Amino acid sequence: MTTKRPVLAGIFVGGKGERLGGVPKGLLRTASGETLVDRWRAIFDELGVAHVLVGEHPAYASLGIETIADHDAEGASSQLGPLGGLVALLEHANRRGALALAVACDMPFVPASLVRRLLTAPDAPIVAPRRADRWETFFARHDASAVLPVARAHVAARTRALQALFDAAGAQALPLEPGEERALDDWDRQDDVATR
Repeated sequence: MTTKRPVLAGIFVGGKGERLGGVPKGLLRTASGETLVDRWRAIFDELGVAHVLVGEHPAYASLGIETIADHDAEGASSQLGPLGGLVALLEHANRRGALALAVACDMPFVPASLVRRLLTAPDAPIVAPRRADRWETFFARHDASAVLPVARAHVAARTRALQALFDAAGAQALPLEPGEERALDDWDRQDDVATR
């Protein structure tokens, strides 16, 4: 990393998996047989990055990974969507004096080398790839202390759009090498899993 600050990775598991018949996406298995959460855990262990699950779901309770609940703004956590999880991760990382790395649990193709490039990218409030002129909001590194006030302002305004948050916080793009865009594909539907 360009800074010597620690990093806390948050694996976002809060989605209901409705398009997958209610199956917790992080427990889907890759072609090699490991779950998606275990795949992320192996990458972070290899890179020496502490990690937590973001979003409470009973299906993950037996994994032995620390879990943090979505941020609850006066009972509005269910209305905040992914922003509630991001604020919770930023708060958790900020208390540790750490940078926050936010990743979606349902990305089965991201290699450790791409995670390492994200970790070592130049300092910025947020660093994330852009695809089709949109930020990849759940493969992003955040300077928690810098982004947290912006994120809290979005919560207060009930502005849930993460794209707008990235723009407001001064996000910088992580350049992608040929072929890396496909590595950021996720599993949203049964067809995605079937063609793994």
